[in-house]
Amino acid sequence: MRRIRLGDLCSKIGSGATPRGGKSVYVENGPDFVRSQNVLDLSIETDGMAHLDEESARQLDGVSVASGDVLLNITGESVGRVSVWRRNVEARVSQHVAILRPDTKVTVPEYLQYALYDPAVKSRLHVLSSAGASRRALTKSMLEQFEIAIPGASEQQAIVDVLGALGDKIAVNREVVDASDSLRRELWCATAEGAPSVALSSLAQFVNGGAYTKDASGTGRVVIRIAELNSGIGASTIYNELDVPETQIARPGDLLMAWSGSLTAARWYRDDAIVNQHIFKVIPKAGNSLWSVACALETKLEAFRAIAQGKATTMGHIKRGDLDAPVAWPQFDPTADKLGSALWERALSAEQENLRLAATRDELLPLLMSGKITVKDAEKTVEEVV
Repeated sequence: MRRIRLGDLCSKIGSGATPRGGKSVYVENGPDFVRSQNVLDLSIETDGMAHLDEESARQLDGVSVASGDVLLNITGESVGRVSVWRRNVEARVSQHVAILRPDTKVTVPEYLQYALYDPAVKSRLHVLSSAGASRRALTKSMLEQFEIAIPGASEQQAIVDVLGALGDKIAVNREVVDASDSLRRELWCATAEGAPSVALSSLAQFVNGGAYTKDASGTGRVVIRIAELNSGIGASTIYNELDVPETQIARPGDLLMAWSGSLTAARWYRDDAIVNQHIFKVIPKAGNSLWSVACALETKLEAFRAIAQGKATTMGHIKRGDLDAPVAWPQFDPTADKLGSALWERALSAEQENLRLAATRDELLPLLMSGKITVKDAEKTVEEVV
């Protein structure tokens, strides 16, 4: 494969901008404003997507996003996260995200996405971003001079096709997760209307994690911080071999809640991990189903976020007493309760399968990019898992 500068592969390379007025110009409906937290590896996170008013969007016309643009995070801990933009909506990008618009030498934009996602390439980007600066950052000139390997048109397409088959299955599973969770919530809401209220804290134990990042060994189990809860495992994830109480170990299917910062609740679907401080492990009390406790908790998250935003601190939080907030608590018949649990488990199963599919993709990608295996070899492996 030839190695070619990104500047010779792209008709446009450039970062976005900050709208005048900052968050004050965000609106409920308007052009998307893509920030670094929206650009994940190989996907765009639409939850939490900001939107600009029309005047602010017009002022940022120079950083408009087109379908097929490759978006790359260029500052901070998320440097190097990359994804192709395929949303059919008007959008702009922030100053923390660069637009790479491939020219005709790149047959499909997804090839450029995969090339930049290659662990060896991502490592080079991380090293480059750390050169001579207190905070990681990639500049336009750095990106223009950065070289990647690029094969002929037919091989680009073949690589994208084989890796895309795994991506397509992952996307289907994400839809299964969303549908299962949506049905679970609908089941709960349909029964909750008119149900008596109880204190949320009476439904489950909310066990706080510990201060487990200090003197971390770098091996062992993941230490779950808010970053891992929201975005998964990353370059900054901490590992530790500590022995901790069972109540501070998250196992697949457990419910966790961040009580500061993002104030989110999430089903843990990765390997056993250690729960760090600022996160509750939510353990249903006897007789209460995990899925229904999760639904009850989810109905209070917006109120908890409002409480946290009112705190005069850099990172808002709630207090344990806030967990005494009243919440509707319906009584489910055995059939409905069993269905709710089945929906929780179905979503968990799809999330765990995606971990396996992603691991296969991440194993094949560098081998394909380096030419150590052929596309036909990769196709055989994909057929076994899809």
